[in-house]
Amino acid sequence: MRRKQPDIATDPDAFEAFYRRHVDAITSFLARRIDDPHTVADLVAEVFVAVLDSAHTYRPGRGSEIAWLYGVARNRLSAERRRAFKETRLADRVGGRRQLAPDDMTELVERIDAENLARGAFQAMAGLPDGDRAMLELVVIDQLTIGEAATALGIRQGAARARLHRARHALRDVPETAPFVMEGIR
Repeated sequence: MRRKQPDIATDPDAFEAFYRRHVDAITSFLARRIDDPHTVADLVAEVFVAVLDSAHTYRPGRGSEIAWLYGVARNRLSAERRRAFKETRLADRVGGRRQLAPDDMTELVERIDAENLARGAFQAMAGLPDGDRAMLELVVIDQLTIGEAATALGIRQGAARARLHRARHALRDVPETAPFVMEGIR
């Protein structure tokens, strides 16, 4: 008889293990896309709160934990971008941010600096259609497999391959993306 895995939504130990397994990947995922340490810290927390709320939607047969988690992170990032778009820059910088400890701030600044090259690639990819850009980001920058990226985007693998091909073809002559488009960052 196969033993059922603990539910991260109801078992605090299972959630803690899940969090520890994936917090670095999610922090890097967000630091590649956002250069403000406060926003990165807030979004990492929001991603894992969203995981608790939506843990029942994870289906291991549809993809890996990290692919599902990147989908959750993309949704939180999209929500944050919509929210930030509605606010002015001044209100965003002054409004309700929690204070980070100096060590946390230093670590996030280092992580953001380390992801500077990837942010440059994101800027160069801005002209791509949203679906093609998202596929390229997940496969080349976040290093998911095509299947995992398809799961994170909620599309079929054939559509994912087509999107990746279109994105790579469109960027083949753009110098800023050359190191990333064909080979990946890491």
